Amino acid sequence: MSNSILNPNKTNLDDELELRPQSFRDYIGQGHVKDNLEVFVKAAKMRSETLDHTLLYGPPGLGKTTLAHIIANEMGTNIKTTSGPTIEKPGDLAAILSTLEPGDVLFIDEIHRIPKVIEEILYPAMEDFCLDIVIKSQEGQARSVRIDLPPFTLVGATTRAGDIGAPLRDRFGIILKLEYYNTVDITEIVKRTSKVFDFPIVKEAAIELAKRSRGTPRIANRLFRRVRDYAMVSEYDKLNLKVCKSSLDKLKVDWIGLDETDHIFLKTIIDLYSGGPVGLEAVAASIGEDKVTLEDFYEPYLLQIGFIKRTKRGRTITYKAYEHLGIRYNKKQLF
Repeated sequence: MSNSILNPNKTNLDDELELRPQSFRDYIGQGHVKDNLEVFVKAAKMRSETLDHTLLYGPPGLGKTTLAHIIANEMGTNIKTTSGPTIEKPGDLAAILSTLEPGDVLFIDEIHRIPKVIEEILYPAMEDFCLDIVIKSQEGQARSVRIDLPPFTLVGATTRAGDIGAPLRDRFGIILKLEYYNTVDITEIVKRTSKVFDFPIVKEAAIELAKRSRGTPRIANRLFRRVRDYAMVSEYDKLNLKVCKSSLDKLKVDWIGLDETDHIFLKTIIDLYSGGPVGLEAVAASIGEDKVTLEDFYEPYLLQIGFIKRTKRGRTITYKAYEHLGIRYNKKQLF
């Protein structure tokens, strides 16, 4: 597997927490999502009610977790966080729900990965604020017990909205999609990151870094930290355009944000599978990368910029990708 600077599994928790905005006012970008949430939060507070359960979906790194924390801050409540894969049995969810206080926000990341049997426990919890559990006696008899829960807001985040079943999805009163950021907004995020870390960056360098961040704040912040490392070792006291470009080139992040894994992914389909169509499983096996990582993290951006197409027969490389990679385009390869 390639060593990707954009690997979604690489995180620095302290830095992420430090960079995370605490209010809608400080949150940059996602205007339609932010504006709508701001209205819904204000209305809920005016009625002295909890905010409706909220589902946020979109590619990784766009700010779903940050928005969940902002919702809790703006509502003046606490937030408890967990993720779908960590909730393995009904007792895990029951333990979490039983610790909630009135008005709390429960944030479940990767909510699409909650097992079906546990998902069904969420239905009465979300609709009626109660928890139905089955208790077995020593004699083997079972009885159902209903536990009342305080009013709370469930905020779910997912990169795969289509994998959430209709019964669960329909119980969310607010459903919002996060889109990739434009260069202007990412540039402002880079400038804010520069201030938080107290390491100046010139405007041209901020724009260059933003262009290579594939419209994703998490990647922009990660790249800023790595470029800052190069600048400090080279004894620069700020990030200028020259050091920014040279550092990003060393990190193998090209001028539109594609990294080493993107290039290997595209070239493998071209070289081994004649440009496609080919199934994602075959490509993942060929490059030694996880299928889910390719599908959830790399493919959305490649689809967004028109470098690949999804067909019934598999993935196909487009002319734009050939042109970007500097590879001769042969129309017969694609169809």
